[in-house]
Amino acid sequence: MKRDIEWVEKLEDGVKRMVRVKFPGNGKIRWQSKRSDEPEWAYDFPPSPGDWDTLHEKVDALYHRRRAAYKDLELVRMMRREAGR
Repeated sequence: MKRDIEWVEKLEDGVKRMVRVKFPGNGKIRWQSKRSDEPEWAYDFPPSPGDWDTLHEKVDALYHRRRAAYKDLELVRMMRREAGR
């Protein structure tokens, strides 16, 4: 995939959380997140079920608009199943 996938969500405590997902091309997915009240990014954390749902929705939408490869969509589905989501 050419670009990273990003989204911002507002947590229950009112803090914004930005999530960035990269597809480095080696059959892996790299997760990054940053809360607005923290100075540093968190790398390769275990994603929540909501994170997996959002990523799947976004990659599926990109695939249908021909902006993501089918292999990226399949990778998300496979890794989501492996994570038990």
